[in-house]
Amino acid sequence: MPNSPFPTPHSPRCMREKIDALTQNLALTIVGKAEAIRLVLVALLGGGHALLEDVPGVGKTLLAKSLARSLDGKFQRLQCTPDLLPTDITGTNIWNPKSGEFTFLPGPVFTNILLADEINRATPRTQSALLEVMEEHQVTVDGVSRLVPQPFFVIATQNPIEYQGTFPLPEAQMDRFMLSLSLGYPSEAEELLMLQNLQNGIKVGDLQPCITLAEVQELRYICSQVKVTTSLQQYILELVRATRQDEEIALGVSPRGTLALQRAAQALAFLLGRDYAIPDDVKFLVPHVLCHRLIPRGGRNARTVVERLLRSVSIP
Repeated sequence: MPNSPFPTPHSPRCMREKIDALTQNLALTIVGKAEAIRLVLVALLGGGHALLEDVPGVGKTLLAKSLARSLDGKFQRLQCTPDLLPTDITGTNIWNPKSGEFTFLPGPVFTNILLADEINRATPRTQSALLEVMEEHQVTVDGVSRLVPQPFFVIATQNPIEYQGTFPLPEAQMDRFMLSLSLGYPSEAEELLMLQNLQNGIKVGDLQPCITLAEVQELRYICSQVKVTTSLQQYILELVRATRQDEEIALGVSPRGTLALQRAAQALAFLLGRDYAIPDDVKFLVPHVLCHRLIPRGGRNARTVVERLLRSVSIP
């Protein structure tokens, strides 16, 4: 997303208060997942998209719906199934007998927040319908390109690929997610609190919007201005280039991943109250930004390989 050429009309301190309110809003329905909430906000403010990878029933869809309810924008949910067609996502031209011409019927991607639930249950052909809109924020149907509303944010969920009826996401699709994260099972105390909140807790439908679309755009602009020193950029480059040279990795991280890591570090620094990024921001984000973009050799675990590379690259 291109940055606004105009300075934000609100101070960074005021906008951090907005973020605090958004975080607290999400915490009303998402129990004990502060790190997951922060990572989703990093993707949102960094101008990217988020992929939630985990087993069913741990709250992936709940987190996505809670975020959508907390933003004062348009929300669409796309339930992915094997029989879903590309036009079910992008929209299609239909014949209008009254006007005697074709009329474009927009698909669910014409929204601000798109929840692609169980994205890996759609076929690769259907998944590819998201490639253009996730990168260029536009949809091309029958040779005509149409812009989607701004801001545009995709939050997708997927179950492990070994589950029945799922398809691995193509490398090009994975590369368009700024970061991936896993919620994991709750602790015993967190799961007990979930039971206690079952009758009296806040439901997703009870959440009220606490941040506007214009404020999201302002926050993205502020995050893009967070300072990243040349030495830190060199550190990012060395980490990314190490994935392309390592013998245990068949496919390394693309330049898109390099840019995503810097933007994510800027957003995280802002969320932590700084106007400059530090190496610890990058180290924390590397597993979430890089692991889903590379393909290890011989069935090796991507996270294990990335953590080894983190130890091997010197910190500035």
